[in-house]
Amino acid sequence: MRLGITDHIDCAHLLPGHGKCGRLHGHTYRVEVVVEGDMSEGMVLDFAELKTQVRSVLGRYDHRHWNDFLDYPTVENICQRLADEIAEKVAFPFTIRVFEGHAKWAETGGVPRGREGPPA
Repeated sequence: MRLGITDHIDCAHLLPGHGKCGRLHGHTYRVEVVVEGDMSEGMVLDFAELKTQVRSVLGRYDHRHWNDFLDYPTVENICQRLADEIAEKVAFPFTIRVFEGHAKWAETGGVPRGREGPPA
């Protein structure tokens, strides 16, 4: 069973050396996190718990400058950073999709820390 939440953060950034995006600008980032697991007592995970876990990561970045955290804050790098941090909070395999504005996004998967499994 899959279960998901959507949250938002607003951040500024610039991409050094990039023509258009090399100037300081900002976006509203929509962040979708979907966990997958077995149901226990009628649910996979309480929505409030998942929202709290994700918000504990996103809150660090809301209304901040991505370049304070990443050298080259593309949506791909932002997505990977958030996935790495969420993996330390959630107990289920998950997918994260980060929208930069309305129609552009990056997506990756994550597994809880300590449950990565054997190398591929």
